[in-house]
Amino acid sequence: MTMNSSEHYKKKKNFFATKKFMFGLGICLGAGIVIGAYKTSVYFSSDDSCMMCHVHPHVYDSWKLSKHVNNGSGTLVHCIDCHLPPQSETWAHYSAKMQLGLKDAWSYFTKDSADFHWDQISELEHAVGYIPNESCKDCHQNLFPEGITNDGITAHLYYDENEEKLDLQCISCHLDAGHYNPNYNHAKMTGIPGLQASATVDTSAFYKEATPITSFSDYTECIPGTAVSFNMKAIPGGTFQMGSSEKEDFHKDDESPVRNVTVKSFFMAELEVTWDQYWAFYGNTMSEGRTPPEEVYANNSDPNVDAISGPTPPFGFPDQGWGGGNRPAITMTHYAAETFCQWLSKKTGKKYRLPTEAEWEYAARGGTETPYFFSGDPADFSDQGFWRKFFAAKTDSISSYVIYAKNSQNKTQDPEVVKPNPFGLKNMLGNVMEYCADKYDPEAYKKSGDNVSDPLVTEGTEWVVRGGNYTSDAADVRCAARSCTQHDAWLKTDPQQPKSIWWYSDIKGIGFRVVCEYENQ
Repeated sequence: MTMNSSEHYKKKKNFFATKKFMFGLGICLGAGIVIGAYKTSVYFSSDDSCMMCHVHPHVYDSWKLSKHVNNGSGTLVHCIDCHLPPQSETWAHYSAKMQLGLKDAWSYFTKDSADFHWDQISELEHAVGYIPNESCKDCHQNLFPEGITNDGITAHLYYDENEEKLDLQCISCHLDAGHYNPNYNHAKMTGIPGLQASATVDTSAFYKEATPITSFSDYTECIPGTAVSFNMKAIPGGTFQMGSSEKEDFHKDDESPVRNVTVKSFFMAELEVTWDQYWAFYGNTMSEGRTPPEEVYANNSDPNVDAISGPTPPFGFPDQGWGGGNRPAITMTHYAAETFCQWLSKKTGKKYRLPTEAEWEYAARGGTETPYFFSGDPADFSDQGFWRKFFAAKTDSISSYVIYAKNSQNKTQDPEVVKPNPFGLKNMLGNVMEYCADKYDPEAYKKSGDNVSDPLVTEGTEWVVRGGNYTSDAADVRCAARSCTQHDAWLKTDPQQPKSIWWYSDIKGIGFRVVCEYENQ
């Protein structure tokens, strides 16, 4: 039986009606999904939703105290404004949001927040991965707003001209913009941390005389005119094998060939120069830009200690808020370390200086010939290598002697937490890198011959630094491991012209230790 035209028409009409219904339903469902996704995105973009997973005990309070809440414009800056790319960059914004959201949710449900080192997470090295520079520039499009200081203009001009070349980021100078940190300040320091300008100084406790050296034995040096003293260890001279063989794990070319090196007896400080010592020097010699004395490298040619021009004020707190006292003084330049030695020599009447590289390694080994002055294999302690993906590095014995990446919590530590080496010296390995008196030459060992006495390299552009620091892997705190300064890179974010000769802006784990020459030999 054939279908008549009326039935055909009705069937066709029902077909199109169904199509329209399905199309409309699809539009409604699609719109619902889009609206739902948008509403979900908006909800999970609020500050309250961020706090659901971020259980940092001070994140909310520090945000409320920051310039992103308390500012002259009345603008309130929210979590996603800083921690995600700008919304104008749609794909980057939402992909980052999804990636970080999943990571944060996973951490919330699978990890214990009590195990997090919150101070470490707040450091610049960690923050750069969570604050896109594009977001800073999206809000701060005018880098020279009304009321900006002359120092601010200088700094922002430097940033504007060098952003791409030096890979500069806003938070390099404004780390506390989003979360207030009382220990952070990117302005010139005034006074000495911990010492009020108006405080009355009790000079009755100051030392009147330096400690005389009457024999080759340990002594405690007293700095006249200050209340500061420190221990010096007598290091008997001798011959040792300097460098490392190719068989030593993580050996590098600049550590060979191994050669016999003889050093005279000398005294070496038990600890790296502390903040107590360095602030005494700073307070005695600080300058406001006077021409620095060229005789700083001229072996105490000026008899007048008051003529020594010391450091200008640094930007911010050079101790990074980690603490002063016996912690190692950090961020000063090699020039500043040399000037400290000159000042200390004039104050005490002795010959203090930086150790030669040979003296440093001889003292670090403490009479041993192994990779460290304690027992252990660098391959067992290091995080380098394929098997570290499956088996954790050993930390038991090395952590007793060395402050390094595995136990430092990304900052320097008090020297009392480690044991000394056989010569009684602490932190020869780890905590902070230490300046030497030598210029760096990767071929120095090859050029010197097999048997040398008291070598000193004077040609080169960078200085030798030894010992590794609190961020170092175990491979880089071996007694033979060598490194050098990176002068330009360590001054990358310093906006001053000319750049500071006293303080580095982009290295924290650098310090120094002094030696005193023994005259009667």
